[in-house]
Amino acid sequence: MRGLRDGKRGGQDLYKLLALLYAFRMSSIDVSEARQQLSAVIDRAETEAVTLVRYGRPAAVVLSPARYEELLAASEDAEDVAAFDEAMAEEGPNIPWDQVKADLGWV
Repeated sequence: MRGLRDGKRGGQDLYKLLALLYAFRMSSIDVSEARQQLSAVIDRAETEAVTLVRYGRPAAVVLSPARYEELLAASEDAEDVAAFDEAMAEEGPNIPWDQVKADLGWV
């Protein structure tokens, strides 16, 4: 977590951390079994991700709408962090904050 606080790691590390935390709460079920128990699969997806397995390989993941929105937001945050890191790494003169506010009409 140190890297996330000190700004030395990018959005990819944030995404990896969130994915790791979510992976601890995941179950799987065969697609043919899921067809028979779709209601139960949806209920289970409220508390954990449910991986649908076809021919021994992951085919799809069922998530609750709330978790899906959280993952989208985390992905957007990770993109923002990566863009910030990229902007900070750019060479060239810095623009003073007062000038930025004036250019945006905030003053």
